[in-house]
Amino acid sequence: MTLALFDLDNTLLSGDSDYEWGQFLVQKKLVDEKYYEKANLHFYEQYKQGGLDIYEWSAFTFLPLSKRSMEELALLHSEYMQEVIHPLMGDIAKSVVEDHRQQGHTLMVITATNSFVTRPIVKAFGIEHLIATEPKIVNGRYTTEVEGIPSFNQGKVERLNRWLKQNNASLQGSYFYSDSHNDLPLLEKVDHPIAVDPDEKLAKIAKQKGWKITTFLNSK
Repeated sequence: MTLALFDLDNTLLSGDSDYEWGQFLVQKKLVDEKYYEKANLHFYEQYKQGGLDIYEWSAFTFLPLSKRSMEELALLHSEYMQEVIHPLMGDIAKSVVEDHRQQGHTLMVITATNSFVTRPIVKAFGIEHLIATEPKIVNGRYTTEVEGIPSFNQGKVERLNRWLKQNNASLQGSYFYSDSHNDLPLLEKVDHPIAVDPDEKLAKIAKQKGWKITTFLNSK
């Protein structure tokens, strides 16, 4: 089993699915516009700077989920996919995924963004496996708490190690595509780390280490 791992936001997607979900809720007037837009941007900037409190961010993003039934959320997400996500799924990203598929590699997205937002996106790419931050569900509804280890930074490594053990797999020959320095713990574990349209910090480190640097943004 050769693993081809992909970060989602600003890697496979030419945008951030969690930030865009927040903006979608603002546009639909389903959250307080001024507060939510300001907080959404605040957490996004924290993430880019490497100082994100994953639990605080998760509680913020899970709150609108907790106020709606699973049926309501499914309908909203379907609109979100059509209006926001499909235009962010570029041809190059799709082609790279397909290339790994043709080689018989096991495909996985590993992302800090929660599984509610990301699972349908991952499915749209035709990718079977997903490791994401999991919102805790109680009595059939989302809560504002995280279930288990958040899939962020070193947490991605811990979650993946558990998956590897459960599936009797290893990182031998593995690939990982990411845009963010937040993913350095996992990039340093795989055999083929690939920086995709990297942020400034990751670009610098990738050059120093001789990692491949590429772009998925030439075609959408």
